[in-house]
Amino acid sequence: MRDDAPSLRRAAPRVDYRPRDGDLCGRTLACFRFDTQPSPDDARVLHVPLPLLGDALDEVWQVDGDVVHGHDGALRWSRGGGWLFAAIEVHEAAHGGPEEAAEHAYGCLSRFVADAEERHVQRIWNYLGAINRGDGDDERYKHFCTGRIRGMGEVFAQGFPAATAIGHHGDSGLLQVYLLATDRPGTRVENPRQVSAWRYPRQYGRTPPSFARATRLPDDDVLAISGTAAVVGHASAHAGDLDAQLDETARNLDALVEAGELPAGFGHNAPLKAYVRDPAHANAVRTFVTRRWPDTPVLAVHGDICRAELLVEIDGWRYR
Repeated sequence: MRDDAPSLRRAAPRVDYRPRDGDLCGRTLACFRFDTQPSPDDARVLHVPLPLLGDALDEVWQVDGDVVHGHDGALRWSRGGGWLFAAIEVHEAAHGGPEEAAEHAYGCLSRFVADAEERHVQRIWNYLGAINRGDGDDERYKHFCTGRIRGMGEVFAQGFPAATAIGHHGDSGLLQVYLLATDRPGTRVENPRQVSAWRYPRQYGRTPPSFARATRLPDDDVLAISGTAAVVGHASAHAGDLDAQLDETARNLDALVEAGELPAGFGHNAPLKAYVRDPAHANAVRTFVTRRWPDTPVLAVHGDICRAELLVEIDGWRYR
């Protein structure tokens, strides 16, 4: 049964990058391992097909409360401390293509979240193979966007959450989607330097991307930051120029922190993840982040950006 009574304050999950060290503690909501291995039976552990470019670290989410976890059909889930993690993997061959797979994945997640106490989606991640394959409206990412909006359902009627969509280099027919939800709505944050994604003009596809630039989590000074790249207005900037794209991406990240009404800058309290199209650029990306924002934890992974001309995208968290 769903309880609609007022909820107690829920401390946001803490996100850290840690060496893999065996068993997870009872307050671990999720653990992400960046490789192409199958995920284990423990529903909290998800192998993400974006290989690490650097030290072997896991991304770990911990909450203030004991965590229970399990499976619901193809879904894996865990909950604790007022927070919900849910994930699904879908194979396109079983559904007809990227559009149908996205609709199915979002439909399953939407129905599951709609019946949960933690029914307010704060943040969502999407990883699909060959994201840039296809020309014009036939690009796979554009098909994904159409399927996503069809599958969202009423659970997203309150507004789009922060999100990331990245191309992986594993099984090209695999779509992986996971989310973080809680029992209160967050606050959508937009970047004044950029057109809101759902207002993109027709040149970006039949269905514009459906996400906010960030979400400020409820009852806490935490900003969940969407995948952020060198986009100004709605146009990609500095095609092919890694250094200029990094500078532009950093300006967008700084603008989001200001729009989210948090103190300027990043540091030890802001774990970031960099998606790097060319593995040879990984060291340059890490060096840029640590020079611009000293002490900022940064995890670099191999992934393709949703626009073929973009070389890097960065998402993450900003704690006060």
